Amino acid sequence: MSTAAAAPTAVPGSATGVESPMGELQLVVAERGGRSVATHQFHRGALRVLRPHYLDDSGQVCYVLVNPGGAYLGADLYVIDVEVADGAALLLATQSATKIYRTPGSFAEQRMRLRVGEGARLEFAPDQVIAYREANYRQNTHVTVHPTSSLVMAEIITPGWSPDGAPFRYEELRLRTEVRVESGETGGLLAVDNLLIRPPLDDVTGMAFMEGFSHLGSLIVVDPRVDQALADELHEITAGYAAQTGISLTEAVMGTAGLVLRSLSNSTEELQRVAGAATALLRKSWFGQDRLDLRKY
Repeated sequence: MSTAAAAPTAVPGSATGVESPMGELQLVVAERGGRSVATHQFHRGALRVLRPHYLDDSGQVCYVLVNPGGAYLGADLYVIDVEVADGAALLLATQSATKIYRTPGSFAEQRMRLRVGEGARLEFAPDQVIAYREANYRQNTHVTVHPTSSLVMAEIITPGWSPDGAPFRYEELRLRTEVRVESGETGGLLAVDNLLIRPPLDDVTGMAFMEGFSHLGSLIVVDPRVDQALADELHEITAGYAAQTGISLTEAVMGTAGLVLRSLSNSTEELQRVAGAATALLRKSWFGQDRLDLRKY
């Protein structure tokens, strides 16, 4: 496992080609003797991962992403690069919520690149993003999967509360996720999920804004087994929660397909229950694993 420091490198998506991130993380996971292990690990600044652990006997390794600084501030840039090599399985979680504080002068930004190899699996289960008063945040995630890969990514957006108790006082959240399918020299775009949230200054609970809800949850699933029957089953098991949920399916690209499950609620916990029910179905039916409960480890 490599942990040596390196010289500053070009940051994906940067205008200048070279930037100095506040935090940078690189992680490569590969399969070795029936277990997934890190073959390359590098961190610099305010990002790192805790020691790996295994939640069951499936061989899937779990890493927990940590930001010792505790929050993103104005002009902060965080860069995350994760590769799951052929046949490996990674569960990537976070130690706590991602907090976006006031960003006077410039937005905070996270750029993440994920690559999932042939027959590999990535399960990304972060805690919620909390945007506080006067926060401006951009998140750009670029995912490359193989036609035989399995990807499950969750996201929950929660508004922070102002000192006077007023919600929705952050300025803007821009979250963009692009998923491509590649095999050798062949590839194609599977989906682009663009999310822009600009809370209104006055009517913070009107039907014109997030249907009157304050919290938003997303679950992105890419796998050759994604189809309309799965979408119908997910819709059925999530219908009983106090959240308004909808599911969109992509067209198949190179034999694989994706879906996005979007939920609106007024409760972080309720959105966590929705995502938990959906991922529990996938973990059990596809991999024979129990429901994910990181709090018990």
